[in-house]
Amino acid sequence: MDLMLAGAGAMGSIVIGLFFLRFWRSSGDRFFLYFALSFLIEGGHRIYASLTPGMSEDSPFHFLLRLLSYCLILWAIVAKNWRRSEPGK
Repeated sequence: MDLMLAGAGAMGSIVIGLFFLRFWRSSGDRFFLYFALSFLIEGGHRIYASLTPGMSEDSPFHFLLRLLSYCLILWAIVAKNWRRSEPGK
């Protein structure tokens, strides 16, 4: 049952990542690219964590992957709202 739930979570993360990748390709906005990378990393992490039974999710490797994923989301939000200097001002 745990593997099935982990697989469903991984599938959901990867599908969301692919949707954001599609939005990035149609709009060219890096905001969507960062979100796509974040969700694809999270989906890959869930697959890796479920296929390696000897590793605990409390290990630093799992923590660092999640941290990377969440930092990409934060960076996308900050970069999107960062005030850019307007030309001529």
